[in-house]
Amino acid sequence: MKPASLVLALALTGCATPTATPQESFWQALSSHCGKAFAGRLVSNDAPDADMRGQAMTMHVRECSANRIAVPFHVQRADGTWDRSRTWLITRTAGGLRLKHDHRHEDGKADSTTLYGGETATPDSAAAQLFPVDAESIALFKSEGRTASITNVWRIEVDRAGAPAARFAYQLTRQPPNARNFRVEFDLTRPIAAPPPPWGH
Repeated sequence: MKPASLVLALALTGCATPTATPQESFWQALSSHCGKAFAGRLVSNDAPDADMRGQAMTMHVRECSANRIAVPFHVQRADGTWDRSRTWLITRTAGGLRLKHDHRHEDGKADSTTLYGGETATPDSAAAQLFPVDAESIALFKSEGRTASITNVWRIEVDRAGAPAARFAYQLTRQPPNARNFRVEFDLTRPIAAPPPPWGH
């Protein structure tokens, strides 16, 4: 390559679109499932979740915009009815991503403990993001007498559509003395029929 051509090539390279951040790659992976629903199951073994063990579960990447993705989480009860009270809300922030939990009653009214969550503290990876509990949520938990939750850390894992063995996972952990591990996983390779809207939506 002649010197002039080499200079031009280097200049064009310098103008190329920068590599996506881990948060942006994560966002794109989750967005690739927009409009689709998937079946899942509880994979953790904590005693407080005994009523969910073996029950059908569905996640639905129901709403997608430039700055927010809403993912309702539906759990079938032992009597065959469905609990549609939970929606995971992932939004963009100036520094990364935020996870909030929208909890509603069957009449659509917000639960007293709702819109809690956290923000990504580190870049993490394109496949997984950690959301340590934020100050607003700590204050809410304390006011509702749920002090065991003030060390919550949430983790969401997602593979892009079309990836081999693509999976979505949602996990809640806490450190001792209030140790907690709740984890559900969903098979992203087999979309299912979309469920009804979550309560209040």
